[in-house]
Amino acid sequence: MSKHLTRVLSRPEFIALVAALMALNALAIDVMLPALPYMGEALGVDSPNERQFVVSAYMLGLGMAQLAFGPLSDRFGRRAPLLIGIAVYIVAALCAAFAPSFAILLALRFTQGAGAAGTRVIATSIVRDMFSGRAMAEVMSLTFMVFMAIPIVAPGIGQVILLTGPWHHIFLFMAILATIFGLWAYFRLPETLAPADRRPLTFRAVADGFRIVISNRTAFFYGLAGMFTFGALFGFISTAQQVYVGIYGLGPYFPVAFAAVAALMAVASFTNAQIVRRFGMRRLSHLAMLVFIGASAVWLGLSIAGFMPLWLFFPFLAVVMFCFGWASSNMNSLSMEPLGAVAGTASSVFGFIQTVGGALIGSFIGQQFNGTVVPVAAGYFSMGSLALICILIAENGRLFGVGKEYAGTPVAVEAH
Repeated sequence: MSKHLTRVLSRPEFIALVAALMALNALAIDVMLPALPYMGEALGVDSPNERQFVVSAYMLGLGMAQLAFGPLSDRFGRRAPLLIGIAVYIVAALCAAFAPSFAILLALRFTQGAGAAGTRVIATSIVRDMFSGRAMAEVMSLTFMVFMAIPIVAPGIGQVILLTGPWHHIFLFMAILATIFGLWAYFRLPETLAPADRRPLTFRAVADGFRIVISNRTAFFYGLAGMFTFGALFGFISTAQQVYVGIYGLGPYFPVAFAAVAALMAVASFTNAQIVRRFGMRRLSHLAMLVFIGASAVWLGLSIAGFMPLWLFFPFLAVVMFCFGWASSNMNSLSMEPLGAVAGTASSVFGFIQTVGGALIGSFIGQQFNGTVVPVAAGYFSMGSLALICILIAENGRLFGVGKEYAGTPVAVEAH
């Protein structure tokens, strides 16, 4: 880690701050889930599947705006674009609290997601600025562990807010929390991109950056693999309220069930951080994807047969989501590893692919909801299989290799 960053932030605070910035995205999705029926009722939307667009609109804004934040952060540094993005997030959340119609609410959710794109791109870029190899994977896993604390508590927070006031207060809560995290970043986060490493903001330079990212086979196909796994996750998130409440009748206990799955993902990220230096990103992510596919295949078969009570549904979901926690952070690190020179652009390209592609896939899966868990299980199996194909292309048909993974010296020591 660079001396400049060490003087300002300790390693635990650095990880916590990066995780907090990323957590704004999870909060904006998961805290809304208990409120979807109330929003639909207030704004004249009767179809449960149509209410899912509150999540999809946010995800599309989040994904599309990342293409702009990446080159901007490579040109102007990390701090200014980050703070602008947080400001947009706050203003959109405040306006959404007073949205007079469902269409305007969706537009504001899209805008809120666009602001959050700054946190998504720049949080990943900051980690890549400071670390490489297995050290980067370790920090990314620890970041994901803290980040996953938000989905553990977010639906419960949303439920508590609904017990004390209308759904509009959820947007006010998001604005307040984003303000706190924004002030934390403003006063504590230094600039991590050295002036010598900044890229010009010209069409040719931006296009060249995109070309570098897309033409790197290993990085690009690991990014695509992440898109498919995130698509499966978003498909489940879009229908989680309908599954837990509509199928299994959990009612007010829905946030508890949702939090339990998120807790497993946090445990997965923590265990990954403990063992990734020893076993490597490839071995752990490849093993996780094989188990992911196998478990979801059995889950799908039993669901089609009509035998999927809650006591059986939850263990299958737990195994799949634990594997997701292992695979996602490692595949994200593998996609960023070769692209340190264009970290902002790389983060924006992969963020766009994974968020927009994942949101579209997840929205499609969600729209297939038919009162059973078959669409969710089918989504996990099919998306896991496509992710494995991408991994095989990235690795020239070989699994469980080591590749050119560094032991983990900080980038600042190597390049600056």
